[in-house]
Amino acid sequence: MTHSTDHNQALFDRAKRVIPGGVNSPVRAFKAVGGTPRFVKRAQGAYFWDANDQRYIDYIGSWGPMILGHGHPAVLKAVQEAALEGFSFGAPTEREVHLAEEILKLMPSMDMVRLVSSGTEAAMSAIRLARGATGRSKLIKFEGCYHGHADALLVKAGSGLATFGNATSAGVPPEVVQHTLVLEYNNVAQLEEAFHLYGKELACLMIEPIAGNMNFVRASVPFVKRCRELCTEYGALLVFDEVMNGFRVALGSAQSVYARQIPGFEPDMTVMGKVIGGGMPLAAFGARRAVMELLAPLGAVYQAGTLSGNPIATACGLATLHEISKPGFFEDLTRKTRSLVTGLAAAAAAQGVPFSADSEGGMFGFFLLPELPQNYPQVMKTDSARFNKLFHGLLDRGVYIAPALYEAGFVSAAHTDADIAATVAAASEVFKSL
Repeated sequence: MTHSTDHNQALFDRAKRVIPGGVNSPVRAFKAVGGTPRFVKRAQGAYFWDANDQRYIDYIGSWGPMILGHGHPAVLKAVQEAALEGFSFGAPTEREVHLAEEILKLMPSMDMVRLVSSGTEAAMSAIRLARGATGRSKLIKFEGCYHGHADALLVKAGSGLATFGNATSAGVPPEVVQHTLVLEYNNVAQLEEAFHLYGKELACLMIEPIAGNMNFVRASVPFVKRCRELCTEYGALLVFDEVMNGFRVALGSAQSVYARQIPGFEPDMTVMGKVIGGGMPLAAFGARRAVMELLAPLGAVYQAGTLSGNPIATACGLATLHEISKPGFFEDLTRKTRSLVTGLAAAAAAQGVPFSADSEGGMFGFFLLPELPQNYPQVMKTDSARFNKLFHGLLDRGVYIAPALYEAGFVSAAHTDADIAATVAAASEVFKSL
């Protein structure tokens, strides 16, 4: 069953005249999958309605923040009350102190946290702080991990083992990325070689513990353990980018998942976003006191932001954290997400479609491959034409997944067992045509 996209198409045509590509973030343009983007008119619970008033079950949830679903009553109330008090002050408020306290309570690896407005800003600031703390310039990132669009992080792997990367965007001079070393995710041998060659020059290693921008790929426990050991040995800071994972995969975030399997494990610094803002522009980075006190106004590492700690965003984030901290919240969210991926896997198997899937908490991903990939080159083997058919087949049946092969998906507390069943039934119909 297909629906007219006239209003969506009209809006897209208008948008393309005044906004580059018609969108304010590239993946929204449907360029990877083809067709017309859905312009969202409103959202409630697990659903949104497009410009044609067509309803979709939403599995992107603003790319992760909407862990409670859209329009949760307690969050709405908190935001409305905060808005009446004022939108922005450029001065401190009690609420930002309260949010910082709540984040630290749930994240024992940090003693202090600095609030900012976006994940890009948080990652960029964390790298500057790591360089200031160590007096070193070089950093390690992994191919397929996305840490925002700061110049030094828009880098793809070099051609040889442990070589420095090349910029993936025009407008980024080679000298800006000359200190960024890009390695293969989950490759311990390459990691060890990189530290052997450059260990004493490394300020930090930044990693998404569960990558969400090459779909869903988790770092293996031995790999994370080796990252921790090598950073400790060479004096580099281990930075966990939990912008996507934070309070999404577990109440203690991804680092708590690894701490259960690696005794005494914790990162040196954590970057957070998405869920801590509940859908408002808010992110953060934090570490132990000795590192965080190097930030201005206490130390020489400069970082600032007009809207940092915004009073409405902090109200939204606080209300969200309050709800997800309730007993049984993550157990139920985990159950629903697992139910979705096992249902999809069974539906694919019944039609003989190669399929693999994984999930943690309310975050999931799947591949049209017989086995789960462990790194970016393996992810790239997925059949993109087949994925595009799946995407549009689901879209036509009122199910909205990420309009790109390389993006994870998200289940919210508002998704019901009936929503999951309807999604699996829709996928089963599409798998027949694949």
